[in-house]
Amino acid sequence: MVRVLKIAAIAIAFAATVASHHAIAQAPAPIPSAGSRILPVIAQNGMVSSQEARASRIGMEILKRGGNAVDAAVAVGFALAVTLPQAGNLGGGGFMLVHLAAKNETIAIDYRETAPAAATREMFLDAEGNADPRKSRDTGLSVGVPGTVAGLTYAHAKYGSGQLTLAELIAPAIRLAREGIPVEEDLADSLPRARYRLAPWPSTAKIFLKPDGSDFGAGDTLVQTDLAETLTTIARGGAGAFYTGQTAARIVAAVRAAGGIMTEEDLAKYRAVERPVVRGTYRGYDIASMPPPSSGGIHVIQILNLLEGFDLKAGGAGSAATLHLMIEAMKLAYADRAEFLGDPDFVKVPVRGLTSKKYAETLRASINPERARPAQEIKPGNPAPYESDQTTHYSVVDKDGNAVANTYTLNFSYGLGLVADQTGIILNNELDDFAAKAGVPNAYGLVGGDANAPGPNKRPLSSMSPTIVTKDGKVFLVTGSPGGSRIITTVLQVILNTIDHGMNIAEAVQAPRLHHQWAPDEVFAERGFSPDTLALLQSRGHRIRVGNTTGSASSIVVLPKGFAGASDLRQRGTLAIGF
Repeated sequence: MVRVLKIAAIAIAFAATVASHHAIAQAPAPIPSAGSRILPVIAQNGMVSSQEARASRIGMEILKRGGNAVDAAVAVGFALAVTLPQAGNLGGGGFMLVHLAAKNETIAIDYRETAPAAATREMFLDAEGNADPRKSRDTGLSVGVPGTVAGLTYAHAKYGSGQLTLAELIAPAIRLAREGIPVEEDLADSLPRARYRLAPWPSTAKIFLKPDGSDFGAGDTLVQTDLAETLTTIARGGAGAFYTGQTAARIVAAVRAAGGIMTEEDLAKYRAVERPVVRGTYRGYDIASMPPPSSGGIHVIQILNLLEGFDLKAGGAGSAATLHLMIEAMKLAYADRAEFLGDPDFVKVPVRGLTSKKYAETLRASINPERARPAQEIKPGNPAPYESDQTTHYSVVDKDGNAVANTYTLNFSYGLGLVADQTGIILNNELDDFAAKAGVPNAYGLVGGDANAPGPNKRPLSSMSPTIVTKDGKVFLVTGSPGGSRIITTVLQVILNTIDHGMNIAEAVQAPRLHHQWAPDEVFAERGFSPDTLALLQSRGHRIRVGNTTGSASSIVVLPKGFAGASDLRQRGTLAIGF
């Protein structure tokens, strides 16, 4: 029987946790008990966890029909383009990790957007040579060549079960787009908030606003006929029907009318690529995560390496002592991110150095367990000697132990806000993730340098961090999150909560989170931490800013018999479901 987690509102104190009585390196996945404050969904034959309930159910039905985790993930990806238009997409890009149980092999598929061939280092500067945020966020110059369709179709063709055609996987999305979906939950929240991005574009307004110009509200039906036709075209002709022909021409026309420089040749030349997975270990577990042009995998592993030298379990989940160490490790990693990370096809990224445990030892020595180190004192390290906010994530595991962690995005909520006319496709504004000018923060406050400068055909740096943790060659945890610059630390904390603090996956996902990204020099803390704990952190020298929630870490843990899944209650309408 399917058990679906439905909790309206939860105030969580980090201090109360489920302790493991076994050595950490040998601890099995925590088994939820009646004594747990929050319980995950339990299933025997497969699990899907995503940010939108209809998409999760579609993925589960694909598993029931004999599809594998990749088939289900592809179906979920196309469905979210309809049901979660603020982040699910055909007009954006992302990253997918695929774990093949029979081979004990994890593959990274990079389908990040690329800059057009005509892109230049100065494309986002004004006449005085200063960064112009409007160019990189609000015009056609901000649109990267979309990668989602290439990525999903590549995954299906190479790693799908072979039991279901691409058309069969896209069919549920086509039906939802053509028949319409009820406006409810997160969609009802997001459409009015995004009005300022949607209303200026007539091609967008005719879909996402009512004919009289008013907002859709709860109980209305959103029909996306043009998107249904585009999905049908892809179902019949595959990725080629998206990247060439009429659909490609319409995308280019929309981008260029908005001031962009994309060409049909840019679309025709786009390819999803496989890259070597970034690997690390933590307390006996193996970590596989996304390589550059994502910074996520490198810095999740780097922070874990830094923290492995401290006994976080003894410090306790949510204690000031534990949180202080986490914050100091985050600062060091984000300082390195600003200096060294970029598109590996254009710059040499010192992956082995940054993820080296010996490098972590040198950085760890600079951490004072009692006092915060001002960010201005922290400079990027030297890993060379050791060289030897709108996105969505979903996780899938099938009965054979195959797993997918997929994170994709439009960048801002609803991206640029522009729908390419007659396609139903919302276009991204992903090129703001480049460093428009060295040292100038992007929309998420992240600082970058020349390694992440704009350039022809380059892929901008990302924080997306789809991650798969294994133990003894078998999947233990599948996780990831949206959240812009906070994705890395969200994934980090889910891992720490499960491995160090013995939480079941629902507790690990729902626990309050904090974040530090080196610049600005402040700790962002979600509501839910004890005021006493925050006061102790302040006494150590941390500047605390308490704010709203961050991330949506749809995650799955593999139990000795079956699966435990958790959707993130920070967003409405999420669902973990299995059978």
